[in-house]
Amino acid sequence: MSSPARVLVVDDSPTMRGLITAVLNSDPEVSVVGQAGDAMEARAAIKQLNPDVVTLDIEMPNMNGLEFLDKIMKLRPMPVIMVSTMTHRGAEATLAALEIGAFDCVGKPVPGDARPFGDLAEKVKAAARSQHRYSAAAPSASAAPIPANDFRVGRKIVAIGSSTGGVEALITVLQKFPRNCPPTVITQHMPPTFTKSFAERLNRLCAPVVEEATDGARLEIGKIYLAPGGDRHLQVVNASAPSCRLVERPPVNGHRPSVDVLFDSVAELAGRDAVGVILTGMGRDGASGLLKMRHAGARTIGQNEKTCVVYGMPRVAHELGAVELQLPLGSIGEEILKLTAARKEGIE
Repeated sequence: MSSPARVLVVDDSPTMRGLITAVLNSDPEVSVVGQAGDAMEARAAIKQLNPDVVTLDIEMPNMNGLEFLDKIMKLRPMPVIMVSTMTHRGAEATLAALEIGAFDCVGKPVPGDARPFGDLAEKVKAAARSQHRYSAAAPSASAAPIPANDFRVGRKIVAIGSSTGGVEALITVLQKFPRNCPPTVITQHMPPTFTKSFAERLNRLCAPVVEEATDGARLEIGKIYLAPGGDRHLQVVNASAPSCRLVERPPVNGHRPSVDVLFDSVAELAGRDAVGVILTGMGRDGASGLLKMRHAGARTIGQNEKTCVVYGMPRVAHELGAVELQLPLGSIGEEILKLTAARKEGIE
């Protein structure tokens, strides 16, 4: 970036505003240009300062963060990063914010955190660069899944990786899936307490069963397994009865769970009987794993630049030659089903 990303910090706690400001100002490519303690102050500051990015607390007096975010997205769409407590309630609210159009989220620090607010500065810089067109509407909320009797499931396993922007993207893709979809495994970069709530939210919104992956869970038709956030990676193992395995290993590409770890395992286990999909996200996690999947004979899909919130992971995968088909987000769900369906003359 030619000039620092200009940030407005919104939080009702002066202490939290100070902590966020200190973390962001420690990066020379980020500049906090203002602070606000509630929605009224924030609205005035946005008009006066015209920041590139806003960090927004969810729990605030007078008007909560979700209500204020909704107004921002309707009246003055701009990148907003939610700063949330790492609780079930905080997770539910943050997921709703991501559907409304927030760029990403970070958790508020707890005692003992080695890196308070994690990669907030990197997310702010990515948000400032983003060309994403923010929208108040939940993505594809009314998309009807393909009826199960119109889809004959084949033998393929679907593996999906996503990061920043992945909440909206995954909802868009998975809402196209019928009740008897192919077994699907997903690694989405997300704080630990958020993945269970996200799986529950997807389960409510989608026709198949969506659940947080557990160690040893058998992959079944009509089920989608989301890697739990935290200290383990998700793999798929056991060729005779494909199952989820959660493994304790160091972070890969700075992430745990890592998309590369998932894709590597699917390449080894399923080979040509798999479909790999890489969606919006910062960085390069999943790109080399998708290349391994393609070399093993899997069909591979990458989200195109125009529909990505951040064209990072899909861009690297495309440049590596890992992406066979590059598609807009709205077309990916149906393409997955085409690549996994049984042929009329028999299962492919």
